[in-house]
Amino acid sequence: LAEEFPDKLREIAEVIEGIEYDTMRERVLTAGERVDGRDLDTVRPITSEVGWLPRAHGSALFTRGQTQALATVTLGTTDDEQRIDSIDVAQETTKSFMLHYNFPPFSTGEVKPVRGVSRREIGHGALAERALQAVLPPYESFPYTIRIVSEILESNGSSSMATVCSGSLALMDAGVPVKAACAGVAMGLITDGPRTAILTDILGTEDHLGDMDFKVAGTRDGVTSIQMDIKVERLDWKVISEALEKARKARVHILDVMQQSMAEPRAQLSKYAPRILTIQIRPDKIGDLIGPKGKTIRGIQEQTGAQINVEDTGVVTISGVGEAAERARDMVSGLMQEPEVGKVYEGVVKSTTAFGAFVEIIPGIEGLLHISELQHGRTEKTEDVVKKGDHLKVKLLEVDERGRMRLSRKALIER
Repeated sequence: LAEEFPDKLREIAEVIEGIEYDTMRERVLTAGERVDGRDLDTVRPITSEVGWLPRAHGSALFTRGQTQALATVTLGTTDDEQRIDSIDVAQETTKSFMLHYNFPPFSTGEVKPVRGVSRREIGHGALAERALQAVLPPYESFPYTIRIVSEILESNGSSSMATVCSGSLALMDAGVPVKAACAGVAMGLITDGPRTAILTDILGTEDHLGDMDFKVAGTRDGVTSIQMDIKVERLDWKVISEALEKARKARVHILDVMQQSMAEPRAQLSKYAPRILTIQIRPDKIGDLIGPKGKTIRGIQEQTGAQINVEDTGVVTISGVGEAAERARDMVSGLMQEPEVGKVYEGVVKSTTAFGAFVEIIPGIEGLLHISELQHGRTEKTEDVVKKGDHLKVKLLEVDERGRMRLSRKALIER
């Protein structure tokens, strides 16, 4: 036809699309058969795999028919929260959970330039983000910043709902203690007067030629996110109710398949993810933790490689990879100790004088080890027994009214 009518290409395309439109819809309404041979209620074949990217904090590959989404989860600290600007600086807010959805042209076999994020990608990402937001643990019990990135590797309908599925699995793979697994499915509709047919898990063609794209995401117990696009003037509540019920059955089926890959969140976070610990200190001790011009807190961070944030209420948040957070927590806890008379401390000699040595028994807190308390018998010179930088055990004998501490090494040595 194109060769015979080269000047009628547009009209030919419109006629062929009209034939396709009528044939597909009539076939669904009369025979209950769809373009790929499925009946109205069947979900396309599903496969899923977690831990697809071993270096990521969490990852999952979810495939449904010819739609595939690769989701990765990255865990961060409060420093990684998204800061949302406002006209009023005082109204600036932060966001600790983000989902970014990428739809590259190759996912639909197209070749075209990528010029930033499209409105469609923003909208689909927001829909999937709302779906998963509902199953996240409270920030108080899991104080991490969470970012999910969904890469659509191939698409033939319902890629945003595939993002929900892959994102849910990736969260569990990362060890995020989600309340429940989450899945999504897109429902379609064909209408012709009194005749209606609701389609489960629609293809791209069915979305294009059909009357409705109704995305429903949620858990086994309920819906967490929905979005509907329709091409008809109105919908009866009976149609919506039936679509929701069919979506529930499809969602449960999808969750059953996903459960075979991962039934519950991992008990431990990835070894590459930061550990976040919190401790409470007295607000009047914040200055001791920070130190002059931040010297103390910077020193702890440099020694351990951890990050430390202090709130005005005295809540200290410590984050680090591996054992860094635990080491920093121990150092902060040690710094917050109150000297106890009679207690034995492992100290470090900071300086020596003719009358003794100053020993740091708690980070930032020093006491005097008098020359007479170095050892039994007479000591002519402090440096004969201890030198700057030496580690030694001392006993706290007394704290006077001015807070000065008197230490003894002699008290720990048998005669």
